[in-house]
Amino acid sequence: MAVDYTVIVLYLAGMLAMGWWGMRRARSKSDFLVAGRRLGPAMYSGTMAAIVLGGASTIGGVGLGYQYGLSGAWMVFTIGLGLLALSVFFSARIARLKVYTVSEMLDLRYGGRAGVISGVVMWAYTLMLAVTSTIAYATIFDVLFDMNRTVAIILGGSIVVAYSTLGGMWSITLTDMVQFVVKTIGVLLLLLPIAVVKAGGFGAMKAKLPTAYFDPLGIGGETIFTYVLIYTFGMLIGQDIWQRVFTARSDTTAKWGGTVAGTYCLAYALAGAVIGTAARVLYPKLGSPDDAFATIVKDELPVGVRGLVLAAALAAVMSTSSGALIACATVANNDIWSRLRGGTRSDDHDEVRGNRVFILVMGIGVIGTAIALNDVVEALTVAYNLLVGGLLVPILGGLLWKRGTVQGALAAVTVGGLAVIGLMAGYGILANEPVYYGLLSSLVAYVAVSLVTKPTDEAVLANWRERLAGRGTPELVSEPVPAHP
Repeated sequence: MAVDYTVIVLYLAGMLAMGWWGMRRARSKSDFLVAGRRLGPAMYSGTMAAIVLGGASTIGGVGLGYQYGLSGAWMVFTIGLGLLALSVFFSARIARLKVYTVSEMLDLRYGGRAGVISGVVMWAYTLMLAVTSTIAYATIFDVLFDMNRTVAIILGGSIVVAYSTLGGMWSITLTDMVQFVVKTIGVLLLLLPIAVVKAGGFGAMKAKLPTAYFDPLGIGGETIFTYVLIYTFGMLIGQDIWQRVFTARSDTTAKWGGTVAGTYCLAYALAGAVIGTAARVLYPKLGSPDDAFATIVKDELPVGVRGLVLAAALAAVMSTSSGALIACATVANNDIWSRLRGGTRSDDHDEVRGNRVFILVMGIGVIGTAIALNDVVEALTVAYNLLVGGLLVPILGGLLWKRGTVQGALAAVTVGGLAVIGLMAGYGILANEPVYYGLLSSLVAYVAVSLVTKPTDEAVLANWRERLAGRGTPELVSEPVPAHP
């Protein structure tokens, strides 16, 4: 294992070095939070794919393949579909707004007063996303070093917090690009073909497994529908995803770069399901489906390659964790704290310092929560249910329906959020009904209240249309940074 350990240690050291280098580029709020809005197509596509394909998509995706066969691809497939929908239909307009958070978009569209409550919901979602990603370090470091769970969380979480705090989005962008390359090589180019060959090829896999393992809908229609509601729609409105859209240097980059990333996600989904199916042939009686990834890596891959594939799993977790962390800190500082203190404006240096402090504080909170929390699935389900049930309707309504009002938006967030919480208490956290009925109640509240209240002021809508067209007055863009500082 010495070679494998060396690969992992070099990878982690490289992440910290990237954070230090990114710190030199983060000279303004725009640099720190959205990489100066200067990412081109290649970097944008790679980093967008990196953030949406986390530990759940890698370890969990293989686990679903182990449990259900090829239809286990549906969870990650719906993530890819959501990213494609966002990129094709909305990302160009979102990028032209030149804002930092989803709540700022809501304030622009509705004329203020929608941001604080939506910020609290979005903060809770991004916090839980960061926590669940951080917990995944325990699984990977346990395979690598037989490490204590708490120590593993502190080690992995500290590295992510360190490079995120140093350089903000520039550091995260650089590390995510490396992580994208490592995941592509480790999972798609190495683990996938090796797993299929070790299982005897597709012919042997079909001969040894039930036909249901090769049914595209074997996981069940209701499960697929729930994945669409939670993950496809979640991709449309999450702060962690939107903040990456804001990094694109043009609306064209956001649209076509995101389309490439979404297509990549579809291929990654199928790869994970095939790897899991191969693991079922090789290890038919594992204690848990989520053990499939670690088991096939540990037992079937040669030295060196094993270290690279485990680095790929680590990369998947770190990219999602860092993206959720900066999103959580951005929402906490810009949508909640700045409003509570009256929104006084600081110079660029103070803005960077303030956001850096928030990332550090949120990071410590995330690590502490991850250590204390046991049920990862329930925490992530609560986060996604609140996000979709409370914020999907007012966000998409604002983009698509002129008649929507701020009162309707607030009603949708409040009614949808409370309905989701109440239904989770009644049906159980993992039930499908909370997100179904929560989303429906949010839609009814939004339409009904919007129709009975005064339409949004025409001046607000005119400013909104100008910003959507890219003709508004966003924050000043910092001076370009030399390519080789």
